[in-house]
Amino acid sequence: MKKNRPLKVLIPVHVFFPEHFYGTETYTLELAKQLICKGHEPYVLTSTPFGEEGTGEELSRYEYQGVPVYRMDLNLKPHKRIKDTYYRSDLHVVLRKIVSDIEPDIAHVTHLINHTSAILEVLNDFKIPTVATLTDFFGFCFNNKLEKYDGSLCVGPNSRSTNCLACFFHAVNPGRLPRIMAVAIKNKKLIRPAAEFFFLLSRVPGFRKGRMAGLVSDMAARTRILRYLYGVYRKMVAPTDFLYDAYVDNRFYPKRLVKINFGIDLGAVSEFARPKKKSEGEGIRFGYVGQIARHKGVDLLVEAFCKLRGSTGRSLSVYGPFDQVPDYMRELRELSKGFENVEFLGTFDKEELGRRLSELDLLVIPSRWYENSPLVLLYSLAVKTPVIVTDVKGLSEFVTDDFNGFTFQKDSVEDLRRVMQKIIDDPSLVERLSENATYKKDVSDHADEVLKIYESVLSE
Repeated sequence: MKKNRPLKVLIPVHVFFPEHFYGTETYTLELAKQLICKGHEPYVLTSTPFGEEGTGEELSRYEYQGVPVYRMDLNLKPHKRIKDTYYRSDLHVVLRKIVSDIEPDIAHVTHLINHTSAILEVLNDFKIPTVATLTDFFGFCFNNKLEKYDGSLCVGPNSRSTNCLACFFHAVNPGRLPRIMAVAIKNKKLIRPAAEFFFLLSRVPGFRKGRMAGLVSDMAARTRILRYLYGVYRKMVAPTDFLYDAYVDNRFYPKRLVKINFGIDLGAVSEFARPKKKSEGEGIRFGYVGQIARHKGVDLLVEAFCKLRGSTGRSLSVYGPFDQVPDYMRELRELSKGFENVEFLGTFDKEELGRRLSELDLLVIPSRWYENSPLVLLYSLAVKTPVIVTDVKGLSEFVTDDFNGFTFQKDSVEDLRRVMQKIIDDPSLVERLSENATYKKDVSDHADEVLKIYESVLSE
């Protein structure tokens, strides 16, 4: 790559601003804006998922904060089978149209959901050098989180992917399954044995060509197809040690993986980066910022908070969308009934993140899955708000117990309550943890590292 030559960069991401505004979307936006600042031309490719209000057009364009965006409306192409969640040849035509229109020098995928791995096939056909930032475990995990159907953590698919089939049975509406499957998994304890049974049954003559066998076959083929198409990537960026190791362990091209931590927009939050001071008698302000969904463990936080003793001035502020999972939101409100110091405050503009985090004494991230260096964690440390996180890799590698925060045992309300109670009982901990809380890597630094990857790939 010649120095200072502007590059056209296509950045596929599953969903994007303004309707979607979480970690991967934020990473994509900040990377695109940095590329513009450095003289390049990024183009985001995103989609409207089936079921969300769309444009009614197969392909539309808009601009967000100076970034040009192409958007597919997938309401026009609903899923017909499991395979459609990871590979869709029927998207080839529109994807080819987009790539032909942009004529990118390089593509940088930040998520494959919705476009599916079909985008990799198209980019390969056009001979577009392609890299990725791996933001979760999509390549080898049906639910992207390495969380088993029973809530325990996973290491990846077994040889027949029957553990993945069990996760599908747990997640899907039984009405969408063949009747024999729906009956078999009615008892949740039978999900795993049922997955093994149907894998074997799908190989019996008379069952090999039916809907049931197709479902089993789609799930069994998932990792094999994705591993093959991930071969299109010249380099893959892993933001955490755990994510890096997980893709290596599941045989996803170890020599193409490179570890690079995320950067954040330090300039946007620098005015809030002040060590905390606690006045005598002042209550402790706990908080949560993110999705309101069960895998995020918000119920653990609410229940633990409601079990705390003493310090009547304590409070819990929960920021996140009320309508993401309405039944779960109702469950959280029921858990907090009678506790006026638990507030559900909805969402806020991204520009307010630094201020909102700085108003907390501690941010709590009680996730039930491994996570992958969530940006809200990095921003919290950057504004010197210490954190309490689940003791899973992807979170714990950024937190040192009793230094810049604490970890607690996954899924344990009691252990989270214990950690929070320790801070209630000794508020001076907040000041000490705050002094040590920091994150120094700017999004511009991360973009420079990404551009070096582009340079190495384009010079091959």
